Amino acid sequence: MLNNYAKSDLELMVNNKEQILWRGRPNKKCYVLEGIFNPLLPFALIWLLFDSIFIAALLHEPTEFVWLPIIFILFHLMPVWIYLAGVLFIFRRYKHTEYIVTDKGVYTSGGVFAYTCQMKPYTEISKINIHRGIFDQYLGVGDVVFSDTNDDTAPNVRVNGRPVSMGLSISDISDYRKVFELIKKLQTDVYADTMYPNDLRPAENHGYKTKYKGL
Repeated sequence: MLNNYAKSDLELMVNNKEQILWRGRPNKKCYVLEGIFNPLLPFALIWLLFDSIFIAALLHEPTEFVWLPIIFILFHLMPVWIYLAGVLFIFRRYKHTEYIVTDKGVYTSGGVFAYTCQMKPYTEISKINIHRGIFDQYLGVGDVVFSDTNDDTAPNVRVNGRPVSMGLSISDISDYRKVFELIKKLQTDVYADTMYPNDLRPAENHGYKTKYKGL
């Protein structure tokens, strides 16, 4: 059963011939916690502690041009400002994040200032994994992470603490297992229809470009 959300820009991207099978948004509490306790946090704390020692020393023995090194250190604290900016805009990023699964592909949206919507057809998905971090396990949610067929061997990067090789995942959702099984079935069936089109497959499938009958 589909979740009840108001019409969004992401939904407007869905073709009227597509069937929406699932839609949702991240668990808000988990999304915020992962945004705060991200891998940049310990690095930012160490950087802040290191620069604070120099600021304290300069203020303890002020000179006529003490403001010059302080200004330099404030610029030197850029990693700290970047981390704080990321934390401050968590709720704005959450507001823009939505996921839709159709019988043709996976749609995701996100962004802070620039609102980005993207669609990944099942023919471009090679691997589907489940990832559950510390907060995911504590709050009973999980992530469905995708690998691109065009970048299957690329090393993973980490977004909000989760590995993503192609920058596309359905994150922090409660029914992650259901969504995983749904996408896995769709990806397998659509790939089979692509390899065996025009009724070369059993009579249940009548070509990739016709209506999907697997559900």
